[in-house]
Amino acid sequence: MNGPTTPEEFRRQIAELMRQHLKGAPAPSEGQNFAGAEPKPEDPKPEPFDFNYKPREVKEYLDRFVIRQEEAKKVLSVALCDHYHHVRLALEGRESPNYAKQNIILVGPTGVGKTFLIRNAADLIGVPFAKADATKFSETGYVGADVEDMVRDLVRLADGDILRAQYGIIYIDEIDKIAAAAKRERPRCQRARRADQPAQINGGNGGSRPIRKRHRRPNPGHDGFHPARPQSPSTINTKHILFIVSGAFGGLENIVSHRLRSSAIGFAAAAKPPEKTEEILGSAQTRDFIQFGFEPEFIGRLPVRVVCHSLDTDDLFLILKNSEGSIVRQYEQDFAAYGIEVFFADDGLRRIAEKAGEEQTGARGLMTVCERVFRDIKFELPPPR
Repeated sequence: MNGPTTPEEFRRQIAELMRQHLKGAPAPSEGQNFAGAEPKPEDPKPEPFDFNYKPREVKEYLDRFVIRQEEAKKVLSVALCDHYHHVRLALEGRESPNYAKQNIILVGPTGVGKTFLIRNAADLIGVPFAKADATKFSETGYVGADVEDMVRDLVRLADGDILRAQYGIIYIDEIDKIAAAAKRERPRCQRARRADQPAQINGGNGGSRPIRKRHRRPNPGHDGFHPARPQSPSTINTKHILFIVSGAFGGLENIVSHRLRSSAIGFAAAAKPPEKTEEILGSAQTRDFIQFGFEPEFIGRLPVRVVCHSLDTDDLFLILKNSEGSIVRQYEQDFAAYGIEVFFADDGLRRIAEKAGEEQTGARGLMTVCERVFRDIKFELPPPR
C-alpha cells in the first residue's frame, strides 16, 4: 500500500469481504501453513467445530457479564446462533445455498458494553475475536493498515489455524467516524468515489482471499540485517467470517426524528413518534444510515441492527455488584495479593456508581472513579506476601 487508506477504500474492502458468497475455499497447499513455512510435526490438527447453543442459552451466558441491554442481547443471540449453526452445517457438508450472512451493526454510546458483549459471545462460542478501530484506517500518515490486517489477526489469534480463523469474528469499532469523514469531503470527490465504488465492490467474485505476511524493509544502517525473501501466500476463505461494526452514531437520532416527524403529518399519520434517543435509534432504517454518510452497498451488508441503551446510576451499581466482569473483582484480587480480604458494602458501591455517572462515559467511568478512590489506600498497603 503506497499511502494512507481512505475512508472509501476502507469501506470498499469491508464490503467486498462481506459480499463474497462463493462455495468452498482453496485450501493451503500441502505442507504449507499461514506463514508459508513447513509445519512442525507436532502441530495439532484443527478441532471440529461444535456449536449446539440455543439463543436463550447464549443470552443467559451474556446476562452474567452484561447488565441491562436486554433487547440487544436477544437480537445478538438469535443472529449469532443462526450464523454459527449455518457454519456448523457447512463444515458438515450440509450448507444451505441460499443463506445470507447476518453481519451486525451495533449502535450505542460509549461505555455501554458493545465490545464486552461481542467478546464474551466469542468466548462462549470458542472462535477467535479480532477487534480494530475504524479511525486507524483514516488517520493522516497511518500507512499500511487494511482489512487484510484484521483477517491476519484472526489467524494469529487462532494460533495459525486457518480453518478456525475462517469462522471467527471481526469487530470494527467507531465505524461511524468513517461515514462522518466521508461526508466532510468536497461534493466532487464524493461523487467520483461513489461512482467508482460499486465497480470496485463487484470486482471481488471469490470467497477466498490471499493473505501475505508483512516483511521488514532493508535497513541501510545495519549491515547485519538481510530482508527475508517473500513467502508464498496462504489463502483464507472469508465467507463465514462474521463482521460486526459499532459506533455511537451521534446525530443519527436527528435524521431519524426528522423522518418520523415528516411521516406523522396528515390524516394517515401513524402513532406518536418516539421521544427517547434509544427508541428513536431503534426506528432507524437503511435510508437513515445512507443519509448519515454510508454507501448503500456497505450498509446493505449489515442486515442486523442492534441498539444499546445508555446506562444510569442503577445500571452502574448493578454492574459493580453483579457482573462477573465487574471492576470490583479486580480490586478483590489486587488486595488479596497483599493478603487482605476486602468487602464492598452496597452503600459504597452505589456512591462509586453515582460518581461514575458524573463522568458521562458509561461503565468506563467505574474504573476512573475506583482508581481515584483506592489510589492512596493501595499506596500504603504492606508488601505482598
